[in-house]
Formats: sequence, C-alpha cells, structure tokens
Amino acid sequence: MYRLTWIFFLCLAITGCEKSSSTKSYLPQDKYIQAYFNHRETGKQTYTDPYRQIERGGDNLEAIIIEAIATAKLTIDLAVQEINLPLIAQALTKAHDSGVKVRVILDNNYSRPLSSFNPQEVERLQQYDRAKYDEFLALADLDSNGRLDAKEISTRDALIILQNAGIPVINDTADGSKGSGLMHHKFMVIDGKTIITGSTNFTLSGIHGDFHNLETRGNVNHLLRIENPAVANLFTQEFDYMWGNNQAGGNNSKFGLSKPRRSPQSISWNNSKITVHFAPFSRAESWHSSTNGLISRTIDNAKNSINLALFVFSEQLISDRLQQKQKEGIIIKGVFDRGFAFRYYSEVLDLLGTAVYRNCQPESENNPWTQPLDTAGVADIPRGDKLHHKFASIDGHTVITGSQNWSQAANHINDESLLIIENPILTQHFNREFQRLFKAAIPGIPAKIATEVKQQQQKCLDILN
Repeated sequence: MYRLTWIFFLCLAITGCEKSSSTKSYLPQDKYIQAYFNHRETGKQTYTDPYRQIERGGDNLEAIIIEAIATAKLTIDLAVQEINLPLIAQALTKAHDSGVKVRVILDNNYSRPLSSFNPQEVERLQQYDRAKYDEFLALADLDSNGRLDAKEISTRDALIILQNAGIPVINDTADGSKGSGLMHHKFMVIDGKTIITGSTNFTLSGIHGDFHNLETRGNVNHLLRIENPAVANLFTQEFDYMWGNNQAGGNNSKFGLSKPRRSPQSISWNNSKITVHFAPFSRAESWHSSTNGLISRTIDNAKNSINLALFVFSEQLISDRLQQKQKEGIIIKGVFDRGFAFRYYSEVLDLLGTAVYRNCQPESENNPWTQPLDTAGVADIPRGDKLHHKFASIDGHTVITGSQNWSQAANHINDESLLIIENPILTQHFNREFQRLFKAAIPGIPAKIATEVKQQQQKCLDILN
C-alpha cells in the first residue's frame, strides 16, 4: 500500500493527483510569487495523502516542494527546522545523484535519525519527544510488526535516506555552540533563483496530518514559491553564514547572534516588492531595528485593515502598536492557535482585554486593551492540528510572512526569516485563507478559560488579603 511507483510520484509532484479541476472559485497566481495552503478550500479538487492514503482537500505542499526540487540543475540549499518526509528525502537524493549540489541545515534537536535510538533511549524520552518517535515508528513500520528492519529504515527514515545518499547535513551546533534558540528557518533555494519558504516544516504533521490521528489534516500552513534571483541571493547569503565557507561543520559556521547584523533589504520588480530581514537581534540593539520592529513598522502603515493569523503572539510592543492602530480606526481581526492563545504570556489576552496571572503576578508590561476586540478568536480545526501560520495581511496589498513567530524568542535568539511582500494578487490568496479561518473561528474567551481566570483572580485576592 505504501509503495509508490515513480509515475505516481511524479503525479504527486506535478498535480497532487487531483480528482477534479473544479474548485470553489479560482484565484489566479502571480507569475513570480505563488501561495499554497494545505487547508485551502478546493471544492471537489482533492489529493491522496501518500502516507495515510486519505483523500483530502487543500494544496499538497509536499508535492509542491518535490516539484521545485525536480527543477534543480545546479544547487539546492535547504534550511529547515525538521524534515521527516521520505518522499522529499528521495527527491533530494535523486537531484544529488544527477549532479546537483545539495546542502541541508537542520535544528540540532531534529538532526539525529530516530531509527538510531536504542530501546533505552526511547524509554527515557519525554512525552513530546516520545510522541514524535511513536509517529515516526508508525510511518516507517511498513509491516506493522513493531520493529524496523534495514529496508524500512533505508526507505522511510528521511535522515537516513539523506545520509546514505552522501548529502551533507549540519545543524546549529556546527559553530561549536550548543545551538541557537532554534534553527527555525523554513526555506529552500534552488539554482540561485527559486525560493520555497513559508510557515511549513517538512514533516508529516506539518503538511498532511498525524499518522496516528486520521482526523488531522496537518498543521495549518502555507508555502510560497518566489522566482527572483535577487531575493534568492539574500537567502543564499543567510544560508552561507550558517554553513560556513569550507566543509560542513567548519569553525566558520555562524548561527544565532554570531551572524552579522543586517538591515532589511528590499527588491522591487514588476508588480511586487519584497523586503527580507533575518533574525536574531541582540537585546542591546534598538528593538525598532529588529525583525519584530519591522513587523511593527509595517503594521503602522495600515490605513484600513489588519488581519492576523498567528501561531504564537507574545511580543508586547507589537500588541501595543496594534492597539494604537485600533484607536486610529483601523479594523483589526485575528485568528490564533488555541494551544497558545490563552497562555499567560500571550498577547491574544491583551487583544481580548483580559489577563491570566502567574503566581498572582501579571505578565511584565501587560496591557489589556481598553476596547477589547470582538473580532478575534481561535481557529476551529481538528484536534491535533495547530494553526501554524505566521502571517498578517494589510489593506489588501501587503503580507507579512516567514518563519518568524511574533515573539521575543524569535526576535532575539532564533535563526528566522521575515518577508514583507507588497503584491495585490498574493494578498488576495492570504485574505481568502484568513476569511476561511475567520468564518469558522471561535470568538472571544472560551467559557472554561473565563471561569479559570475568575477563579484565579479570586484565589489571588484571598492570598493578598
């Protein structure tokens, strides 16, 4: 059931094995910047999840990645937090075997093949890591006997596939450190002219859904395909800082704050303008010069509307800027991930005019809005999936996107990319995705959370009295 012929593989890569060309309503794609969404409403158009054999809607993000890899003639530079999809690893191997120079950078937490863990190590895994291991085992154990044989490992463990192919892979400890906060990038540069980037990790749960939970359809993500050598060059420079100038793992690799500080760079052509900025930034430098500062400055340009679709939102200064825009009459709407929205440090609480205390203390510089939004809530998606977007659309012509969550960690310690894209066709795609999420969102603070907040407040009052 899991064996794919190369013909079917190409079908996945080129078309996603569509069952019908009919879609809910067609939006054209820009010639040079295309957007894809794995939860997009596609009407009768479907694809088959190649691992779980589920017929589902949305864009097949893995197929889009594979299609891009297949176009490579000279080079592929891939920097992604995590990769566990064997079809992508096989596509990279095919490119490598054809003479393409392939280089891969991963986060150090995800750079060891899971098939190399012995039973004792598996038993010591914490809950989150054990769940990831169990997902991998289900994906790789083709005969479902609870054990992995050599063939299953060599064909289903993505990192082993890369290793066996001789593709060089490094992680963010290559500079001699313990690693940056996260090597959180999600980009691939092909032949110095094509960029694949967005919010998507190259994983089963990031694209298709959890192997053990057939109700899931993957974390809610997007991909961009950008065709522009000047933009590609900016990403190649970022990759080369991390890779180093010599061999993989050379002492001149630079991650995190070791990378040189760079200002945002803007590229304009045809009907588009893309501004690219990379994190992290030292706390000793001006916040307004940082990637989060660029987000704030872009928001400040809004004249009519700001739509937010965010996984993590915990940057107070951006929340304060949004509140100022609300006071200026700008319409602000937001959809957030339910797993993060109501944590004590979440700025979603500010937007909704409330606070959750920790040890009877509010978050530092907490600033609940005096006019709480009634146009903000959490995404109504299958349990097990996350709203993993990191985008905002502004005034129908500008999109903020990239790997960067709107947090201090992303700003100051992670390897991240941020893109500000001015393109009206692209913005239509993001607005449609936002409206799809917003239409089904659960608004305000859930009754359970509201009750917990009241109980917490009363408990703190009793302690203080």
